[in-house]
Amino acid sequence: MELNYFRDRLFDLLNDSEGMGIADLNADERNSLLTVRTEEGNVFEIVCRQAAGKEDRRPQTDCL
Repeated sequence: MELNYFRDRLFDLLNDSEGMGIADLNADERNSLLTVRTEEGNVFEIVCRQAAGKEDRRPQTDCL
């Protein structure tokens, strides 16, 4: 899974979520940052980045 795809899906999940009390959701694509403002006035920042050394490791299958 590519980072941009993951970030976009995370945005969609947060944007479509009911009951989390999200008042506003902004995406800063240049910095891979999601900013979430809740109905209570709290602001959270979510930084999306691929962890160093944690490449996409798909299980290998051997065909016999």
